[in-house]
Amino acid sequence: MILIKTDRDLETMRSAGRILAEILRRVQEAVKEGVTTQDLDSLAAGLMAEAGVESAFLGYRGYPRNICVSIDDQVVHGIPGNRVMHQGQIASIDMGIRYKGFYSDAAVTVPVGTVSREARRLIDTTRKSLAAGIRQMRQGNRLSDISHAIQQYAEQHGYSVVRQFVGHGIGASLHEEPEIPNFGRKGQGPILKAGMVFAVEPMINQGTWECEVLDDGWTAVTADGKLSAHWEHTVAITETGAEILTLCAGQGS
Repeated sequence: MILIKTDRDLETMRSAGRILAEILRRVQEAVKEGVTTQDLDSLAAGLMAEAGVESAFLGYRGYPRNICVSIDDQVVHGIPGNRVMHQGQIASIDMGIRYKGFYSDAAVTVPVGTVSREARRLIDTTRKSLAAGIRQMRQGNRLSDISHAIQQYAEQHGYSVVRQFVGHGIGASLHEEPEIPNFGRKGQGPILKAGMVFAVEPMINQGTWECEVLDDGWTAVTADGKLSAHWEHTVAITETGAEILTLCAGQGS
C-alpha cells in the first residue's frame, strides 16, 4: 500500500471523504417505498457530476453502474435497475469516488420505511461492529486487531461475518493492499502506522456467513436467504489515532 506522507495528499483524501459522505447522505435520504434502485443510481450520478468527481465503480472491472444497491438478502454489489423498494426492506448503499487522483469509499444500510425490530438490530450491530474495528486503528496495533474486533462484536450479538468479501487499503487506487478481513485472530499481520488509509467494511448476516453470487456475476446474496447489512468508512491512521474521512457532520460512526 502507499502511505499518505504529505499534508497535501491527506487533505485531498479528507476532501474526497467529505464529498462522498455528503453524496451518500443525500442518496440515503432518497430511500423510500416506491423508489427504484436505478433512481438512486441516477441521483448519485447527478450529485457526483455537480461535485466534480467521478464514480469509482462505473466501469471498474466491467461494473455497469455508479453505485451498488443491495436489498435484504443481497450482501454486496447489487446492480441498480428497475427493482422497486418496498416498506420493511433494508437497503445497503455502497459507493466510491475519485477526486484529484485519490479515492474514498463508504457504505451504509438503511431501512425502507418502518422495518422489523430484527432488521433494525442487524443494521445497528453492523454499524457498531465497524466502530469496534475503527477503535483498533492506532499506531502499534496489528492489522488483524481490526478484523478480530469486528468479528467479536458481531458474533457476541448472534450474527455471522461474511468471509468472501473484505476491506482494503485505499488511496491512489480504489483497492490497494492489504486486504482487511472482518474476522480473524488478533495480533497478526502488518503493524499499523501513521499514513495508512483503509476502507473498513463489515458485512454481517442474520444466518450463515456463506454467500452466493448470482448469474449477473456481481450480486452476492446470503446462502440461506436471510438478511445482510453492510457498513463502510474510509479511515486514515494518524499520529493521534483513527480519523474517519467519510463521516458526515452529526453522523455517528
